[in-house]
Amino acid sequence: MHTNQLDEWQHSHVFGQNKQRAGESRTLFVVGLTATMMVIEIITGILYGSMALLADGLHMASHTLALGISVFAYVISRRSANDRSYSFGVGKINSLAGFASAVLLMGFAIIMVTESTSRLIKPLSIAFDQAIIVAVIGLIINGASAWILMSTPHEHSHDHGHAHDHHDHNLRAAYLHVLADALTSILAIVALLAGKYLGANWLDPAMGFVGAALVSRWSYVLIKDTSHVLLDKQASKNMEIDIQQSIEANSSDRIADLHLWNIGHGIFAAEITIVSDNPATPSHYKSLIPDYLNIVHVTVEVHRCSHTAFD
Repeated sequence: MHTNQLDEWQHSHVFGQNKQRAGESRTLFVVGLTATMMVIEIITGILYGSMALLADGLHMASHTLALGISVFAYVISRRSANDRSYSFGVGKINSLAGFASAVLLMGFAIIMVTESTSRLIKPLSIAFDQAIIVAVIGLIINGASAWILMSTPHEHSHDHGHAHDHHDHNLRAAYLHVLADALTSILAIVALLAGKYLGANWLDPAMGFVGAALVSRWSYVLIKDTSHVLLDKQASKNMEIDIQQSIEANSSDRIADLHLWNIGHGIFAAEITIVSDNPATPSHYKSLIPDYLNIVHVTVEVHRCSHTAFD
């Protein structure tokens, strides 16, 4: 048999990863906004002695780096999409970038705690008026960035009412970073206003602890979700049920073993072992799997079994 005669049984492993994602250009734009505000807040935080403002700037520094990772992940995914050395395509680069961003987010939460502790022990004088102005500008920039990313069109297929893990972890990581920036901007404004009008200067570093706690929580959730993809955790029970019902309905065929995992943004791979007293071809069983599940790579193993095995 000639190699070209195998074309019918072979397929590409690109799975649409060579196309530009809706979140790529938006994330790149947000990187520019965040980097600009980062420089302004760090400089003014140091000049005006505001820990809340400096913490916000440091957050933006981490988020600029994290957003840069997100943009890089989008680009490298597109450029490497046709590289067949990746067994199931490059979809997991998306989750890898989200994981790296989440780790960075956790790291800067620790820095916030350290700096806030230092400022509580050794308070600094704060130029409230100037710091408040910069914090308000930061909040506007962060709010606009969060809206830009949040309004990114979703890229998943119809899921028939089930949650099938169609998350762009890269975009989600970028959104959480700018959301964390918006949060720290709000906390900074509250702390600065309280310090100016109520003399509660201790609120400025205290807000650093509040922001660190919330950001750590977001980071933990994103680390957990992305690690599930990176470690090939079994997909949702709803998806397993859908596959089982589509194959076993109105027949004596039974699924003996099922492995189902995420290999990219909204796409899955599956390995299915089927036993039957009257087995069909693997292609028949593949055709029974609903398209809306987005299982782009399926391996089916079929075994003949006597009818008594199902009694």
